[in-house]
Amino acid sequence: MTHAEEKASDEGRESRRIQQVALYALLLNLALAAAKVVMAAYSGSLALTASAIDSGTDAVASLVLLGGLRLSNRKTRKFPLGLYKVENVLSVVVALFIFLAGYEIAREAFSAGASRPNVSVLIIGLQAAATLSILIFGGYALKVGRQTGSPTLTAEGRHRQVDALSSLIVLASLTLAYFDIRWRPMGISIDQAAAVLVLVFIAHTGWELLSDGMRVLLDASIDFETLEKIRKIVEKDPMVAEVKNLVGRNAGRFRFLNIRVAVRATDLGKAHKVSERIEQKIRRRISHVEGVTIHYEPQTAVYRRIAVPLANRQGELSDHFGESPFFAIVKIRNADGHIEEQRVVENPHRHLERGKGLRVAEWLVKQKIDEVRIREEIKHKGPGYVFADAGLRIVRTGAGQLEDVVGEIAARR
Repeated sequence: MTHAEEKASDEGRESRRIQQVALYALLLNLALAAAKVVMAAYSGSLALTASAIDSGTDAVASLVLLGGLRLSNRKTRKFPLGLYKVENVLSVVVALFIFLAGYEIAREAFSAGASRPNVSVLIIGLQAAATLSILIFGGYALKVGRQTGSPTLTAEGRHRQVDALSSLIVLASLTLAYFDIRWRPMGISIDQAAAVLVLVFIAHTGWELLSDGMRVLLDASIDFETLEKIRKIVEKDPMVAEVKNLVGRNAGRFRFLNIRVAVRATDLGKAHKVSERIEQKIRRRISHVEGVTIHYEPQTAVYRRIAVPLANRQGELSDHFGESPFFAIVKIRNADGHIEEQRVVENPHRHLERGKGLRVAEWLVKQKIDEVRIREEIKHKGPGYVFADAGLRIVRTGAGQLEDVVGEIAARR
């Protein structure tokens, strides 16, 4: 199985897992709504009635969510790039339901107590069980949402947290009613004080989900940290001279990238291979990348970096490429042949018993060398093929000293 097939298989399993959790949410909400309707009818509790309404609206939201998740993975003629943003639309919808739940909590918390409900130990126990089930499921949905990067499940998990708090308010009011406790310091009941705290949490959570969802719907950029990670992946490729532009956007849990690079290749076939290699590296190291568009153009070089194998630090040229103990790196300005930089570095692979020529060639490619000037013929050897594939120019020289090579470079600029 190829890497692309493995990635498609993983994403398929991920999507099925997300839909499974959404189905669990729907079943839980239906069960809670039914149980609360029965308890509200028996007890006459306004708080339970509001909670039953809340669970009912949650069930409708879960049904819409499940249908939306199934749609989000489809591609049609009218939507060839997919319907991934459906997940973010649903996140906004869930945020609106959170605000609605907050309104219901506020309305019922401030109006509860108009008449004393008929509360039993069984009702308190059932409400406690409902609260615990909501809390557990919320944690589970958040965990799966973070693992899969699904904004919908993350929204669902946060919504469950709000529901758990609202259920706690109902549980507290039922408990106080059961013991006939009517403590109202400064005219404010315990239910009212708790409602204020819950409403603050609701406002924060709802706004966070709403703003995150709207950012994606308005094509806001991928976060800076991820973009920088992608930029470093692209820049490390030896054939990339410069990353001219990098933008990315989210759609659901998926990412789409548009990259413009200058490559050290004039051949279109080689440039295309470079773009394919960069895309594969990005997909391996960055999760949930659905689309990568790479625009490449030939490098407009201001400088050239030339490597010369040396027998010693004094500048004597070596007759053997791979075994050279040192290399001179000369940076020359193309416009006028001015030497911007000249330094001597050790050959890190000179002590290898085998394959040192190939390793040295690969090392020089990673240093983004543009040209190699050598006394030895290597065009039809391993290092020569490495240089040809990377677009490096190989120039034979008969010079014996580095200063003579520098003179040749200046004369032929």
